[in-house]
Amino acid sequence: MAHAKNHDYHILPPSAYPLIASVSGFVMLLGAVLWMHDITAYVFWAGTIGVIYTMIGWWTDVVNESHVGDHTPVVRIGLRYGFILFIMSEVMFFFAWFWSFFKHAIYPMQYYAGTEYVAPDIHAVDPFHLPLINTLLLLLSGCAVTWAHHGLVHGNDRKALINGLAIGIGLGIAFTALQAYEYLLLLTHDGWEFGGDQFYSNFFMATGFHGVHVVIGTIFLIVCLIRAMRGDFTPEHHVGFEAAAWYWHFVDVVWLFLFVAVYIWGTSGLG
Repeated sequence: MAHAKNHDYHILPPSAYPLIASVSGFVMLLGAVLWMHDITAYVFWAGTIGVIYTMIGWWTDVVNESHVGDHTPVVRIGLRYGFILFIMSEVMFFFAWFWSFFKHAIYPMQYYAGTEYVAPDIHAVDPFHLPLINTLLLLLSGCAVTWAHHGLVHGNDRKALINGLAIGIGLGIAFTALQAYEYLLLLTHDGWEFGGDQFYSNFFMATGFHGVHVVIGTIFLIVCLIRAMRGDFTPEHHVGFEAAAWYWHFVDVVWLFLFVAVYIWGTSGLG
């Protein structure tokens, strides 16, 4: 009884996951640089495996902690604040790509110093074909996830929770498939390339990283669907699902900015 917990905080046991995550993240970044310089890709994949191992193990521990009652109201608030900070860091990550895109489109550095302005090359793509379809798919997917969240919070409607997640996942997979098809058309039919000038680099880095986030968010939702089918999540305890929903809506908002800025404003020639 002398060691009974008399507070609302969860004291974590010693864990190697923070160290493994830090080392793996550094190795993955170093490997990406080496890969981009055509030296080797193995370092990147080694770091990626370490990151995936950390995510699976660490988040499994977090789920188990919730099952044994360690996620008190205070702990849940801390988890929410932590995830909000993570999304803020992701916002700044994409802000860098938008900054680069607009900077090179409006004010290219190599043309301003004492010479006549020369507009950069903008390679047109129809924003109201596949990009518009993908926009509708992602927005509808966000609506489905919101429906699932509403069903859980208001009345613990398990059917709405599971069906909403399933629909959201299906639409997310369709988005990824259509984006891959769009890349295939641009690279093989229209002669686009991954590098070579600022426009190509900004376009593929911004939309490509967003695509990676869609894949990660889809996996996030699949895990939530599996947990929901096993009976996890209640109206009071659903931080994991809440984080997945926030992440998915963040992906929605980023795509809307990409659609307006990169597709409509940029590639239509307005830039």
